[in-house]
Amino acid sequence: MSVLFATLAWTLQAGPPTRLNIREEQVLDQARELDQFLAGVEKRAFRIARIALRNDDDALDAVQDAMLKLARNYGQRPGSEWAPLFYRILQNRVRDGQRRRQVRNRIFAWLPAFAAEPEPADPIESARSGAASTIETLMASEAMQLLEQCIALLPARQQEAFMLRNFEGLDVAQTASAMGCSEGSVKTHYSRAVHTLREKLGEAW
Repeated sequence: MSVLFATLAWTLQAGPPTRLNIREEQVLDQARELDQFLAGVEKRAFRIARIALRNDDDALDAVQDAMLKLARNYGQRPGSEWAPLFYRILQNRVRDGQRRRQVRNRIFAWLPAFAAEPEPADPIESARSGAASTIETLMASEAMQLLEQCIALLPARQQEAFMLRNFEGLDVAQTASAMGCSEGSVKTHYSRAVHTLREKLGEAW
């Protein structure tokens, strides 16, 4: 999945290229920094969205939409603010996708012939080549698959807190900003998620 579209959408707001001045050079530098940020989070963001939405196409749409909105609306913010802003946008987009899926499922319930859809290939994994890193190898293992299955069964807010804290490494304050709640709520959701996962996973982890 390319993230260049997001950076271009943001930088084009400055208008047609002219002789560069200091301000324009700063804009280009920040655009490159934003592009690097998006490239760094795309795979983890896709995995988070896929666990929540349970559909690769919907997850890909959610991540792309979140990237575009971050670039358009918050590209000029300091880079330290991008992570919580991006994941808040993504979680809102995921919730929208879940609502649409519920409507779609109610419709498909009346059309059983169309209800079953083949599982699409992972678009990000397919686009990547070369040897997988240690963490990617772990994520492909049976243990990680079991973890993802258990995470998908958590209540939505527990799911968000657990994935943002563990998959993305956000601290409590950043997670609270991304989720739009208090730090105390983050701690509560995260604690309950960990307790539930430990019970379900047992000795597998």
